[in-house]
Parts: sequence; C-alpha cells; structure tokens
Amino acid sequence: MAEGHTIHRIARDHNRWLAGRALRASSPQGRFRAEAARLDGDTLERAEAYGKNLFHVWRGGAICHVHLGMAGRFTLAKAPARSATDQVRLRLESAGHVAELRGPMRCALITEKQRRGIIAKLGPDVLRDDADPNPAWERIRRTRKAVGALLLDQGVIAGVGNIYRCEALFLTGVAPERPGDALQREEFDALWVLLRRLMRIGVRRNRILTLAALEPERASHDFRFYVYKRPACLRCGHSVRVSTLAGRTVYACPECQR
Repeated sequence: MAEGHTIHRIARDHNRWLAGRALRASSPQGRFRAEAARLDGDTLERAEAYGKNLFHVWRGGAICHVHLGMAGRFTLAKAPARSATDQVRLRLESAGHVAELRGPMRCALITEKQRRGIIAKLGPDVLRDDADPNPAWERIRRTRKAVGALLLDQGVIAGVGNIYRCEALFLTGVAPERPGDALQREEFDALWVLLRRLMRIGVRRNRILTLAALEPERASHDFRFYVYKRPACLRCGHSVRVSTLAGRTVYACPECQR
C-alpha cells in the first residue's frame, strides 16, 4: 500500500504541472466515464494530500477523492497521452502533461462536507505543516494496544505505512509490542520527529529511504533498511524477529528494541 509520502509527492507534482489549468478528463477503462465527463474542460484548482488520501479540488465545485489502496498508482508523464487502455480509471491531460490513475481502491466525486468528514476520522498527518501531534499522543497514552498496531491506525496518525513503522520503531528503540500506555512522552516525540523527517525525505526523493537518509555512506542496494525484511539487524547483527501486528508483518530487533 502506498504510504503517505507517495500521496504528498503526487499532490506536489499535480499542483506543479496540472493545477491552474483547464484539463481534459476521460476514463479509458469506462468505470469513471460519467464522472470524468463532468470534470472534462474544468480547471483543477489544487491537489491536496491528507494521510493516504488525495483530493483534487476543481473550480466547478467537484472534489475527486482518490485512495490508492494496495495496488493503485498515479503516473505523470509528458503529453501526448499514450493509447487508450482498459486499465486507466482516470486520465487528466493538460497541454504539456498527462496523469493516469490505475487500480485505485477508491476514486469518487464527493462534496466538501464529505471531504471534511473523511479528514475528521483521521489522525494528524505528520507531513502537513498544520499537523498537531497532541491528539495522536492522547490516543496512544490511553490504550493498552500495541504501539506497532497504533502506528498503522490511520485514526491515530495518518499516512504511516508498514516500512516507516518498522524502521521508526527500530531507530527509536521501541518494541512494536509495547503497550501505548507504557510509551513515554519523550519517546512519542522522538517517533513523531523521526517519522516527519524520514517521510519528508521520501517526498523529495519519491522513495522510502531510512539507511540512505541517516547513514548514506553505508547505503547500497543490499543495505537499504535497518530491520525491514532483513535477516539480521544492521546495527548489532542479532537475528531480526518477524511477527504480525495489525494484519501486517512487522520486523524488529529483540536486542535493540527491548
């Protein structure tokens, strides 16, 4: 599943190359044909990311909500558009660029009230300048649920995915199974700052980087992460413990994350 840095990168690119322009909208696949016809010729005012949700706000009043889910992707390339394909749910074309959406979990036109309702159910997004970490801390410190599960709960913190969860917990020395109410405020603050730093690098580089971001001299194709999908901890050499939390595989070092 695309993590929050991907959605923020898409929004950034769409604001740069598509916003402020009247766009051609179509649905080569056909499943979004009526909605695309409504958008066709309208001007995209802005693209906005919140967690794993992308919102296209149009001058005519429509809002397109996209959630990529596990398999969706939004590509952007220079015009002209490629030949029609039954995999493209939504195609947006300007004079210079074409964006194509494939395989999203959700692609729908919504109202502003519905957009606010979606955001109201989410926790703070660490990548947004207006993010307030305190609501996330209040939810975490009041529950016995494992911190590793809470980090994937979009109602606690929006945008964090499995790789960032595993690497951030390792780098702050917090075991994934630690109950939320056993986490100290300074540990939460360290997690928040680290996630914000790593995910902002992810937006700039358009990929998840942990080792390369913090220790570029050690990074290589074989050494990208500290514990994620590694047989041994890159810091101490101990065998990485593999378990399941919140339905996803979690990787941790039992020596560094006691």
